Amino acid sequence: MLKLTPILLAIMYALAMYHFSVWRTKRELDAKSTELADPRLKALTDRLAVALNLDRIRVHIYEIDPVNGLAAPDGRIFITRGFYRKYQNGEVSGEELASVIAHELGHVALGHTRRRMIDFSGQNALRTALAMVLSRFLPGVGVLIANAVTTMLAARLSRGDEYEADAYAAALLHKAGIGIGPQKSLFHKLDALTLSRSGVVPAWLMSHPKTSERIAALEKLESRWSNLPAVD
Repeated sequence: MLKLTPILLAIMYALAMYHFSVWRTKRELDAKSTELADPRLKALTDRLAVALNLDRIRVHIYEIDPVNGLAAPDGRIFITRGFYRKYQNGEVSGEELASVIAHELGHVALGHTRRRMIDFSGQNALRTALAMVLSRFLPGVGVLIANAVTTMLAARLSRGDEYEADAYAAALLHKAGIGIGPQKSLFHKLDALTLSRSGVVPAWLMSHPKTSERIAALEKLESRWSNLPAVD
């Protein structure tokens, strides 16, 4: 029984962290967000809604400066104030911002948002359990190994989710008549943002696949769709 104690403690810790993370995220977003009211963007999100057979798609502005989009565990879609400001300044088009919204809708539709909360909790539990076990054999080094293993696992899971959400967004944008072009052009701009910071990658991009690889994946989709026989 004593041998199982670290694992049982890790499971209890994971459950506690999951519930705390959901509560803290909801509280933060509720306190720092308002529903987006922009006629041009609404016209674009209405096209996405029609493609999904929905009445409307609500988008919220999250009042922080970093350029990002996110999907909450409860299914709400957010664009940061920093991203919306880029749109207002003409640095990002409405169609490009719509591609971000479509991407976040993909995370919701594919169950990534809830799974990420569970994964986050599970990774913390795994890190704790590994650290406890490895530290018995490798004092001082076990914690470092546990951190490295869980970080690599988290990055791999996150990148897989991003490719899936990209593909979902591409299909949705295609169906809505917006096309994949804005999605690809936005990726090019994000890459330029990285270079403008002297090669320092923005924190929210560190867990994402390389821009060139994401564009290549989209182009494969385009090629596949263009080769499909026409439907009468």
